[in-house]
Amino acid sequence: MRETRIEITVHETLAEIAPEDWDACACPEAADGGRPNDPFTTHRFLYALERSGSVGRGTGWQPRYLTAEMDGEIIAAAPLYAKGHSQGEYIFDHSWAHAYERAGGRYYPKLQMAVPFTPATGRRLLTRPGLEEMGQSALVQGAVQLAAEHGIATVHITFCTAAEAEAGEQMGLMHRLSDQFHWENRGYADFDGFLADLSSRKRKNIRKERRTAQEFGGEILALTGDQIQPEHWDAFWRFYQDTGSRKWGSPYLTRAFFDEAQETLRDDILLVLAERNGRHVAGALNFIGRDVLYGRYWGCTEHHPCLHFELCYYQAIDYAIQHGLARVEAGAQGEHKLARGYMPSHCHSLHWIGDPNFRHAVEEFLRAERDAVDQEIEVLTSYGPFRKTCNTEDE
Repeated sequence: MRETRIEITVHETLAEIAPEDWDACACPEAADGGRPNDPFTTHRFLYALERSGSVGRGTGWQPRYLTAEMDGEIIAAAPLYAKGHSQGEYIFDHSWAHAYERAGGRYYPKLQMAVPFTPATGRRLLTRPGLEEMGQSALVQGAVQLAAEHGIATVHITFCTAAEAEAGEQMGLMHRLSDQFHWENRGYADFDGFLADLSSRKRKNIRKERRTAQEFGGEILALTGDQIQPEHWDAFWRFYQDTGSRKWGSPYLTRAFFDEAQETLRDDILLVLAERNGRHVAGALNFIGRDVLYGRYWGCTEHHPCLHFELCYYQAIDYAIQHGLARVEAGAQGEHKLARGYMPSHCHSLHWIGDPNFRHAVEEFLRAERDAVDQEIEVLTSYGPFRKTCNTEDE
């Protein structure tokens, strides 16, 4: 029997990889011209980050994309970055870095298999169909070998799928649980159908918030594809800068990224804008997957009560219902989403640590953290806005 030989290559730019080869691994479901499960690991999205300077020199996100090749064909690929900090990841390991460095270790640089600045669950170990086990194993081994060869202490695979988390554990990686708030479509015919599922108090509150938001004195526009024009990105850049400066100190994405988005990603985007007196005053940026709408960024130049809830949460629910999408993922953090129909859900990540003593300490931490996350989800779910069976207080 001929020995199967897989060659791992590290690439410093996606320009070295043909889009069709990368996407055959990243989104084989889109080969028929349909949407990918999510757009974030597509060649066009990752290359937009690179071409715009949002990742690369000076950003702390240095591309080290992996490909696994067999018989002259790329069978697996992964978005991998060498990182000099822990910003823009949303799976927080700052305490790990501080502990390791206090003990005399060197935590950075680290290797991060992720989509930069994007806390959305999706495949990270990208393989051609039918080659999942072989391709995933090759990518994990390649990342660990790259770390060992360069004296890198840790490898992290963040916001991977539950199936990848299970496979990674079997390969000896450490599994970490976290949570997010997602809205689930229960086959609603319209927004009122969703509201009918809620307790009376929550239903009234959402209706009040939507009325308040609609009274901001302007018009709300939901744009996608060719409806999005360059001037809309000029407005959204102002919103994004305002939010970025308040949350992160400086925006992660460059202005050039939004030009790239206009050129190559506009069919993947739902841009919700509030226009008042001929000016755009607020906006929310979403990405459209095959079955999921991903809320990403929000910003404004004028404050209007409840407009944030309307643009970010209720417009997203409206779009998902109208287009038959199963879920809305509203990004990281935010327990305020619970009252608006977004329920807690598990997120997964995988971690490799070379130092056995440090690895043991982190394993102990992760065991306790998993229990805490499960308990938190249980408690938050009990406080959800949906009607309870036999709840006489509801009606």
